[in-house]
Amino acid sequence: MSEPSEPNEAASRAEPSPDRRRWSRRWGLWALLVALLLGLLSTLVWLAGRYESSQVQSRLEQDAVQTTTDIRAALTRNVQGIQALQASSPDPAAWRVPASALLHEHREMLRLEWRDAALAPVSYAQTPYRPSVFERLGRASAQTDVSFACAAARRFSGPAYSSSYFLPQADGLGLEVLDMCLPVLAGGQLTGYLLATYSLQEILSELVGRQLARGHGLAFTEADGTRLAMYGNPARGNRGYVAQQLLDLPGNTMVLRMERQLGTPALFPNLLTALVAAMSLALVAVLALLGRDMRRRLKVEHDLADALAFRKAMEDSLVTGMRARDLQGRVTYVNPAFCQMVGLEAGELLKHGTPPPYWPPEQVEEYEQRQARRLAVGATLPREGFESVFMRRDGSRFPVLIIEAPLINAVGKQTGWMTAILDVSEQRRVEELSRASQDRLQATARLATVGEMASLLSHELNQPLAAISSYATGSLNLLQSAVAGEPQPPDNQDLQLAMRRIAEQAERAGKVIKSVHDFVRRRDQVREPVTPRALLDAVLPLVSLQARKLGVRVLIQVDESCAPVLCDRTMVEQVLLNLARNGMQAMQSPDKSRRADRLLILRVRPAASNAHSRWVEFAVIDHGEGISEDVARQLFTPFFTTKAEGMGLGLSLCRTVIEQHGGFLGFAAGQPQGTIFTFTLPAAVTAVAVAEVSA
Repeated sequence: MSEPSEPNEAASRAEPSPDRRRWSRRWGLWALLVALLLGLLSTLVWLAGRYESSQVQSRLEQDAVQTTTDIRAALTRNVQGIQALQASSPDPAAWRVPASALLHEHREMLRLEWRDAALAPVSYAQTPYRPSVFERLGRASAQTDVSFACAAARRFSGPAYSSSYFLPQADGLGLEVLDMCLPVLAGGQLTGYLLATYSLQEILSELVGRQLARGHGLAFTEADGTRLAMYGNPARGNRGYVAQQLLDLPGNTMVLRMERQLGTPALFPNLLTALVAAMSLALVAVLALLGRDMRRRLKVEHDLADALAFRKAMEDSLVTGMRARDLQGRVTYVNPAFCQMVGLEAGELLKHGTPPPYWPPEQVEEYEQRQARRLAVGATLPREGFESVFMRRDGSRFPVLIIEAPLINAVGKQTGWMTAILDVSEQRRVEELSRASQDRLQATARLATVGEMASLLSHELNQPLAAISSYATGSLNLLQSAVAGEPQPPDNQDLQLAMRRIAEQAERAGKVIKSVHDFVRRRDQVREPVTPRALLDAVLPLVSLQARKLGVRVLIQVDESCAPVLCDRTMVEQVLLNLARNGMQAMQSPDKSRRADRLLILRVRPAASNAHSRWVEFAVIDHGEGISEDVARQLFTPFFTTKAEGMGLGLSLCRTVIEQHGGFLGFAAGQPQGTIFTFTLPAAVTAVAVAEVSA
C-alpha cells in the first residue's frame, strides 16, 4: 500500500512550495538591492578619489605657476639692485662696499663681478655665507659660459643668463650655478659688464615663499628630466603628484619641478560611504520606527488631553481676565474670569468684530487709535501695563489694568497678543478713601499752622503799617504847619503823594492778609508774569524811606535782557522788602568811620540756564559785618533771631515763599565784607512752555 505513494512524495519534494518561492523571490530582491547599494557605494568612492586627486593636482600646478612667478620677480628685483651699483660711477674699491652689502642681503647670489668691455675683471665681491665657490677650479673655468651670457646680453640690451654648470667644492660636494650678465652703458656706449653668480639650490630656498615650499619637493631640471638642484623633501605617502613649469629666463630655460606625496583620501569618500549606508539602514528601520511612532503618538495624545484638562482647570480658577487677540485685533480667546468681568458670554466676544461690546461708545475712536499703536509691528509695550475703562453688559463702567505681551507660537513667530486684565475698581475705591483721608489730614495740619500764620501775619503787616504811620504823621505835620499860619502853605502835591502812599501800603496789608487766608484755605495761589523792574519799583519807596532813616545808599542794577518772572507778586515783594531791611540793619555799625560803606545793592540778572528751564536771579548785597558760622547753621530756623526785637520768622518765611515758586534762596559771603542773599524765580515764558508740553 505504501509503494504507490512514493512517486507523489518525490514529486512534492522536487517542486518548491509557494511560501518557499515567495521567500526566495524576496531574498533575491534584497540581494539585488544590496548589490546595487554596493555598486553605488564603490562608484562613489572611486569618483570621490578621482575628484580629490584632480583637486590636489590642480592646486599643485597653481603652486608651481606661483613659484615660477615669484622666482622671476625676485630675479628682476635683483637686477635692479645690481644696476644701482653703477648709479654713482664708483671706483673699483668703493664699488666693493655696496656689492658686499647686496650679497649680504641676498643669499642666492654667490659672487658679484665688475668687468670692463673686454670682460677683464675690474673688481669683485664674495658672499659672506660660504668660501669662494671658484676656489678649486678658478674663475677662468667658466669663462666660456660668461662670454656666451654677455654676448646674449649685448643682443638683448639687458640681462642674460648662462647655462647652468657644476662647480665641485673642497668639501667633496658641489654646486650647480649659473651666471647673469648685465651690460653697463654710458651715453649709449658699452663700458663694461656686471656679473652675478647664482646658486640654483639657494634660488629655490630663498626666492620661493615659505608657505609654498612647505610640504613640497622643489627641483630645477633640464628639459630631459636631469635634476640640477633640489630643495625640500615632500611628505611621505603612497600617492605622488608632480607639476612642472618652465622658468624661461633671457638666454636660458629651465624646468621647475614640484612634487607632493599624499596618502589615500580618507574623509570625503568615507563620508559618502557612511551617508549611503545610513540611508540604506534607514529604509530597513523605517517600518519599525513607524510602529513605535504609532504607540508613542497614542501616548502623547493621552498626555495632551490631560494637559488640556489641567490648563482648563487653571483658567477657570483665575480671577484675572485673560484675552488673546490676533494681529488684526480680533478676539480669539477669553477665559471665564474675563467673561464674568464684562458680563458677556465667550461666544458673544469671539464672534463680535471691532469694536468689541465692552468698549464704551464714547471712547471707541480713542481705543481704536490706541489699539492700532499697540498692535503695530515692533511696538514696545510697558511692562507695568496701562489703565483703561471697560463697560459691562448693563452699561456700567469700571477701571481695568491691562498688561499685554506678544503671543509666540511653537516656531517662534508672533501670531497675536496675550492680555491680562485686572479689575481695579476696588483698588481705586480704597485709593479714593485714602486720598480723602490724606486731604483731611492736610487740612488739619494747615489749621494747626494757623497760630504760626498769625505770627507771620503780624510780622509781615509790621512794615506796611509802619509806613502808613509814617506817611500819616508827615501829613499831619504838613496840615499843622498850615494851621499855624506859616508863611509857606503846605505843598498840595506832597499831601497827595503821602495820601497815595498810605493807600498803597493799606492795600499791601490787605494783600498780605489775603495771601495768608488763601494758604490756610488751600486755594491755588494766583501767579502772574511780572517784570523784575516792576517788583523793585513796588518796594523801592519803602526801602528808600528806611534807607534815609538809617543813612544807607541804595543802588539798583537790573539786566534789561531778563524775562518776566511768573510769581505771586505780593509774596515776592515781601521777600525783597524783608531781605533789603535785613541788609540795611546789618550795616548799622557804631563805628562812624564806616558810614561811607553803607551801600545796599539790589541786583537782577539771568541765572545760569539748564536743559529744561530758564531762571532769573535776584540778589540783595550789603556791606555789613557778615554772618558767622554759628549763625549761618541755624539762619533759616523758625524763631531764631539775632535781634532783640526780632521774631525769627522773616527768613524762614522768605525761603518757604521762594521754594513754593520752585526757586532757591541762599546766601554767600561778600568780598571784602558783607553778605549776598540770592534767590531765583522761573521765567514766565519758560514756565508757560513747560506747562504746554506737560499738557
